[in-house]
Amino acid sequence: MTAKPSRAFHPLASLLLLAALLVLAMPAQAERIRELASFAGVRDNVLVGYGLVVGLDGTGDQTMQAPFTGQSLTNMLSELGISVPPGTNMQLRNVAAVMITADLPPFSRPGQRIDINVSSVGNARSLRGGTLLMTPLKGADGETYAIAQGNVLVVGAGAEGGGSAVQINQQAGGRIAGGAMVEREVPLDLGANGGLLELELKQADFGTAQRVVTAINQEFGRPVASARNGRVIALDGPMNDNSRVNFMAQVENIRVTPTEAPAKVVLNSRTGSVVMNSAVTLRRAAVAHGNLSIVIDTRFAVSQPPPFSPGETVVIPETDIEIEQQDAYLQVVEGADLVDVVNALNALGATPQDLMAILEALKAAGSLRADLEIL
Repeated sequence: MTAKPSRAFHPLASLLLLAALLVLAMPAQAERIRELASFAGVRDNVLVGYGLVVGLDGTGDQTMQAPFTGQSLTNMLSELGISVPPGTNMQLRNVAAVMITADLPPFSRPGQRIDINVSSVGNARSLRGGTLLMTPLKGADGETYAIAQGNVLVVGAGAEGGGSAVQINQQAGGRIAGGAMVEREVPLDLGANGGLLELELKQADFGTAQRVVTAINQEFGRPVASARNGRVIALDGPMNDNSRVNFMAQVENIRVTPTEAPAKVVLNSRTGSVVMNSAVTLRRAAVAHGNLSIVIDTRFAVSQPPPFSPGETVVIPETDIEIEQQDAYLQVVEGADLVDVVNALNALGATPQDLMAILEALKAAGSLRADLEIL
């Protein structure tokens, strides 16, 4: 299938392609529908809020550079009945302005608690030891759905002294487990339209949609499912709430074998990762790829004048430039399945960065039978 390599293959390239082989070359297996799709409307809703963290040990915002922190504190104190004289410049270093984000799970009811993330807005150096004051969390409609408050947990650490500093992880953000209490639920009435439910595939695919419809109808022994397009499947569910929940649970646990994904090669130019799925094939082609290396070496020589002469000692740089181009010979590559493709590319002995260029050239030549996705 491949010509004898002219040089040893690169171990990292071999490892990357072997990882792609092990992860993506396995045959498709039956999966539960809950892994392939979700019911329309059953989803998280994002919440966001702005608040203050107090109790910091001198690591809060510098109010001169972050004036909104002082303004926020003044407004909060006024709501608590404390008036601050106008024009007062509060140089507080134990307060930080923060943004709070959270995900509101479906079917959340008032009184339940959810986790929140706290992130500094100003120039606070650390939120360690701080306490978040009561902050409303709002949804996309501007309504308040939860109230956040609690002690911030920061996993980062740092120390400084004598002009030196060291830091592990990030300290301007933290998390509060159960830090927000739900105050309003998101209205969701499943099956309100005559018991009709919609199942949405996570990846649109006509073949998978057809298999899901067939599996559901076979499970219930009657036509309860019909595909609207390559993603949405309509279900004729029961009208009763309890029966509808049982129906949805039964649908989620039906096993379906999805259709094989289209051939694709993913190239990550930042990390040098090359990943391909099992549908990738390689038509017969000849490849030659060589590397060009340039080495610049500078040495410094000393030129000294004769004794008792008016001259001065001078440092003279001596630069040598070498250009080396490795030999590259045409090699035949071909692969009818992923194993053959991996072996053919390994035989080229190319680094991951070289493989990216080779795969792009093979795609342009029509030999690589796959879509290229560059991250």
